Amino acid sequence: PGVISDASRLSVPRFRYYQNVCTQSYSFVWWDWPRWEREIDWMALHGINLALAFTGQEAVWQRVYLSLGLNQSEIDEYVTGPAFLAWNRMGNLHTWDGPLPLSWNLKQLYLQYKILERMRSLGMIPVLPAFAGHVPKGLLRVFPRINATQLRSWSSFNCTYSCAYLLDPGDPMFQVIGAVFLKELIREFGTDHVYGADTFNEMSPRSSDPAYLSGISAAVFKSMTGARGRAGWVGAQGGLAGSQPDFWQPAQVRALLRGVPLGRMLVLDLFAETQPVYQRTESFFGQPPFIWCMLHNFGGNHGLFGTVESVNQGPFDARRFPNSTMVGTGLTPEGIEQNDMVYELMSELGWRQAPVDLRQWVADYATRRYGARNAGAAQAWQLLLRSAYNCSGLCVDHNHSPLVRRPSLHMAPQLWYNQSDVYEAWRLLLGAAGELGASPTYRYDLVDVTRQAAQQLVSDYYLEIQRAFQKGALPELLTAGGVLIYDLLPELDSLLASDGHFLLGRWLEQARATAASAKEAELYDRDARNQVTLWGPNGNILDYANKQLGGLVLDYYRVRWSLFVSALVESLTSGIPFHQEKFNQAVFQVERGFIYNGKRYPTQPAGDTLEIVRRIFLKYYPQAMRRGQ
Repeated sequence: PGVISDASRLSVPRFRYYQNVCTQSYSFVWWDWPRWEREIDWMALHGINLALAFTGQEAVWQRVYLSLGLNQSEIDEYVTGPAFLAWNRMGNLHTWDGPLPLSWNLKQLYLQYKILERMRSLGMIPVLPAFAGHVPKGLLRVFPRINATQLRSWSSFNCTYSCAYLLDPGDPMFQVIGAVFLKELIREFGTDHVYGADTFNEMSPRSSDPAYLSGISAAVFKSMTGARGRAGWVGAQGGLAGSQPDFWQPAQVRALLRGVPLGRMLVLDLFAETQPVYQRTESFFGQPPFIWCMLHNFGGNHGLFGTVESVNQGPFDARRFPNSTMVGTGLTPEGIEQNDMVYELMSELGWRQAPVDLRQWVADYATRRYGARNAGAAQAWQLLLRSAYNCSGLCVDHNHSPLVRRPSLHMAPQLWYNQSDVYEAWRLLLGAAGELGASPTYRYDLVDVTRQAAQQLVSDYYLEIQRAFQKGALPELLTAGGVLIYDLLPELDSLLASDGHFLLGRWLEQARATAASAKEAELYDRDARNQVTLWGPNGNILDYANKQLGGLVLDYYRVRWSLFVSALVESLTSGIPFHQEKFNQAVFQVERGFIYNGKRYPTQPAGDTLEIVRRIFLKYYPQAMRRGQ
């Protein structure tokens, strides 16, 4: 539509985009309307004017599938549980943790009405979902002659839960299904004529033939225009081209893009702060306009992280790139509610004509955030800016700390910064408590920085455990393991439990509150637990969506570490070699038991945050600084 094609001629970026398809599951999945309303207001305050609006689509797909002749059992077999719907929508997963209760569909349908009304009232363009070509297996029963290919398995899943069926772009049913879905969607929600669909998210197409790839994108786009003649496609083709560079050579990228008329596709260069695709594709071959996006976070992990130098410079380099077609900036994290500073910076850069002075900017940020100027807090933020928030090179915010990983003897903790900078920032921030202690944002940041310091200490104790075992030094192993299991991890858990933003109970109770019955509540509770732990029936994407939450640290991570240290101690005392695979089998029972134990966790914070931080600081800061030198 004109809203996209006209934007490509603007010298000042017009769009400020928000969301990743995965955010729908990692962060938004259990939200009620008050939480959505607050988020949309935040979007408006930060100038977001283009955003995904994928909620409620399962109710529409339910009607479409029934109208095509599928029975309810075939639909139930296809859909996943709520916490995994993002990957069901993209064709990565089916069946896992389903079926999806019909009450879920209705509640999400009504929630989408409110989301869209609010977005549109604030001048935003909602990006509605479209048909990408993936179909349930049941469709092959109804239409046995359709031309559908079963794709290879996704990630570590086998075909029990992956290997989606993809319609051939030339099959007439491609357009039928796409048009039926969009007509039903538009009848329900209206439309702003902008749609999102990605056919090959983290999956290789069956053919690298440019004609096939062009045919796929042409078919997807044609299905968008089948319901309404005006249509624009917002897609993350830039992201998948960056994640599979061996497959997506220039000919393949060009073919995929040129299957869509010029100006009718808006590409998200999804991970541009680290892997910008526009640079190696000559600004996407001048074909579509694109948005320079900061992905930043994977899985909603906690952990101080940022690539601020790249973020500060990248959008402006993209605008100056020869024949640039950049038309905006975007925030595309897989999970939110972490590292607020990075998102505030990126949001502000969408309005600027040049990079900011980062040192001055972060000093002003600290004052705005706490409502008062404090020298110690300002200095703490300068240290964080130059350390945890200044990762350079190929940096990915996916927390690999031993704290949140299944223990083994082969982990190699690595930091891109001087950890003493975080310890010193911790000291300075705590020292500002007298002036800033009443500020909720100050208390949140104090918890977060203390959490990061504790995470670093866990890595140090792990290395001591590793060295002690390799030397056969049982006393040293018992000392390091004992401190980790019986003091540091319980202290970290009590710290997190003192702040409502770091409570496992809130994540689980939000899930349970979505349910319409006790049975559904149990389903959603297990679904929510599985996502942040095993991520699949057998630890298929183990700990990918790891979180540091009060309750989770004590009853999940600490229990794993206790089992690990006990196994190492037994190995030294018995003389029987430690076998990682045997340990993995034993710890899997612990991990799985956590998902099904049904334990309820507090939804309100407990304890005095400042008192807990001071206690941890007095115990650990001196040795932390010695280790950090």
